[in-house]
Amino acid sequence: MKRIVLFLATNLAVIVVLGIVLNLLGADRFLTAQGLNIEMLLVFSTVIGFGGAIISLLISKRMAKWSTKARIIDPQAPATSEERWLVETVHQLADRAQIGQPEVAIYDGAPNAFATGAFKNNALVAVSTGLLQSMTREEVTAVLGHEVAHVANGDMITLTLIQGVVNTFVVFFARLVGYFVDRVILKNERGVGMGYFVAVIVSEIIFGILASIIVAWFSRQREYRADEGSARLLQSREPMIKALARLGGLTPGDLPKSFEASGISGGKGIAALFSTHPPIEQRIAALKNL
Repeated sequence: MKRIVLFLATNLAVIVVLGIVLNLLGADRFLTAQGLNIEMLLVFSTVIGFGGAIISLLISKRMAKWSTKARIIDPQAPATSEERWLVETVHQLADRAQIGQPEVAIYDGAPNAFATGAFKNNALVAVSTGLLQSMTREEVTAVLGHEVAHVANGDMITLTLIQGVVNTFVVFFARLVGYFVDRVILKNERGVGMGYFVAVIVSEIIFGILASIIVAWFSRQREYRADEGSARLLQSREPMIKALARLGGLTPGDLPKSFEASGISGGKGIAALFSTHPPIEQRIAALKNL
């Protein structure tokens, strides 16, 4: 579950790099050479918007391993009985969910877990040492079911589509604002001036913040679905309720800010609109109402 925040940060970085490269190649000047070319701007925005999201998706698993220093467990030769149990449990849950068996990893840290990967049949599920030490096996199994449900639900693909759409609008409207500031307010009639570039950067920041509200809302909905998915895989909602109750009494492990929303808990953000996870109490209540 640790995937969304790393995905978002990587996505933003890719968009910035793509934007800089295309600007250096004269893309913005081409778009405004004879007045603003709306059709070409839309194509330009879509390429950057979806390009950033897709690249982020494709490298998400590698970035997750790198950022957490996760150690992949060899399913043929686990080092301990706990590792063997962990791999067998994840693979059993994956079989029930009818997806390919994910890679299983452990990383050092306070209680947390995540799943990531561009494809359902080639995903990664990782848990922290703190989670394994602070929960019973029943509770850990429920958390693993939650992560496998994320993979089975195709959350990363859906997130990529949503992120690509909001990215496109951010890039598109930021350049509309930049053109308006440059031509109407500053009355520049030759190419694009500094006012255009400053307005574009400021607008991308503002629109990016607004777009993050949409992504955060989706993130909250996917948590409810993954909780329900765990209950269905385990054929009981009680293990997930117990796991959430346990998490409510623990301090979740910090994840990289770019990846925070993918954790099993945490990521409340600065306000409810930016929260990537619903409150534990609401998640428990939703499970009880299944």
